[in-house]
Amino acid sequence: MSQFLIADDHPLFREALKGALSAKFDDLEVFESSDFDSTLQVLSEQEDLDILLLDLHMPGNGDLYGLIRIREDYPSLPIAVVSGSEDINIVSKVMGYGAMGFIPKSSSSDDIANAINQILEGDTWLPKELKDKVAEIEGEDREIAAQVASLTPQQYRVLQYLHEGLLNKQIAYELNISEATVKAHITAIFRKLGVYNRTQAVLIAAKLQLEPIEQT
Repeated sequence: MSQFLIADDHPLFREALKGALSAKFDDLEVFESSDFDSTLQVLSEQEDLDILLLDLHMPGNGDLYGLIRIREDYPSLPIAVVSGSEDINIVSKVMGYGAMGFIPKSSSSDDIANAINQILEGDTWLPKELKDKVAEIEGEDREIAAQVASLTPQQYRVLQYLHEGLLNKQIAYELNISEATVKAHITAIFRKLGVYNRTQAVLIAAKLQLEPIEQT
């Protein structure tokens, strides 16, 4: 039996993709999640998943953080990003940070099935029109990915709020935690990212943002 996980916050898309995959794969069990936390929950419960089909802009994902963190925690699990955007900069980052495939949401069911089969065989997959355009990420970006992978989801949420310019007391309010806890998270973030102030941390956070914003 094959086991796939569809991680996407749009239930209609999950249902449509599940139906398309069920018609292409025999004896298939499909799990679903709608945000980063529920995705982690399924990953922790299902040890025999064959592939994760991941939406980048799912709540809690923090753009590239979700991909980087899951890649770090589950290095043997193939991940295919399924996205409504085909921006080459996004595709390059996604592949550079460990995805084995980038599947546009506009792809036909045959193309999606072919992509999954190729990934399950150990190869990477990209649409033909994007293959020659993807650029390798720089060494600095690889180092940043390794550092970001060490952040907990809560620490990354704090980093996102730092990027948005929120004060400690505002972050505490948004996350329903104390200012002391926020300060502890920031100290841990600085240490893990190898930075010494908010400005440096914000610059790293900016590298993980995906532009343009995906329309789904």
